[in-house]
Amino acid sequence: WIGIPFSAMYIIALMENSLLFIIIKSEPCLHEPMHTFLFMLGATDTALSTSIVPEMLRIFWFHFQEVNLDACIAQTYFLHGLSLTQSGVLLDMAFDHFTAICNPLGCTSVLTNTKIIKIRLEILIKSFMLIIRSFIFIAPIIHLKCFRSCHSYIIFHSFCLHQDLLRLSCSNIRFNSFYALALVICTLLFDSILILESYILILHVLAILSPEEWFKSLQTCVSHICAVLFFYIPIISLTVVHHFGKHLSSVVHVLMGNICILFPSLMNFKIYSKTQQMRTRIQKWFSMKR
Repeated sequence: WIGIPFSAMYIIALMENSLLFIIIKSEPCLHEPMHTFLFMLGATDTALSTSIVPEMLRIFWFHFQEVNLDACIAQTYFLHGLSLTQSGVLLDMAFDHFTAICNPLGCTSVLTNTKIIKIRLEILIKSFMLIIRSFIFIAPIIHLKCFRSCHSYIIFHSFCLHQDLLRLSCSNIRFNSFYALALVICTLLFDSILILESYILILHVLAILSPEEWFKSLQTCVSHICAVLFFYIPIISLTVVHHFGKHLSSVVHVLMGNICILFPSLMNFKIYSKTQQMRTRIQKWFSMKR
């Protein structure tokens, strides 16, 4: 029965993100940096949940409780790589909000066709670099195949995590353990600090604006703040459960792990459909379909 709500969450998230992709793609006025990054965020969320949910449902519904080591390592690779990509996209969105608020005329009076093409090219290069950064950083995960396993072959979740695979090994895992910790500090923590710094700078800018301008500018940031919270809070909660909840039932760990994967993807559309620009385009799109 536990697969029913997770499959429903996955289908809803898939439909909502697909709708988001169609609207952003079909509306020329949404071809700007913020919505391009939103497109990337939705695509990363969808890819991440798709790499996990089908295998999870295969376990819950068809009792296929064995996974090939190569497939497990591949799933771990994409899981952690896409998570780091999500973090990078959220960081770029924070920088984009800061730029838009500090230079509000940049979206209207300064953008020529040449400038738009240049911005799109920069976003494409930046997106490619985000993905490359994420998957190069986690390259040592592939090295797990060379480890000798002598412990239980049962992993802790309904999907493969790096720390679960390390527990199976009786080889020297000191480097991998240290590298995983350093990777979290140098990416997720570093990205979150830069996001926080961006909003501190935004608050300094808002302090000199009139109350009307302050409220209007703040509205553009609320959706992104919610997206950041919905990404980092589940990860922090899962980490706390991992380290301090070892006495808890395995069901709790399975629930926390799957919610951590599905929740950001499920909330992505709900967050950004509340913005005035997206809400107007969604209403227009549905009225055209009728």
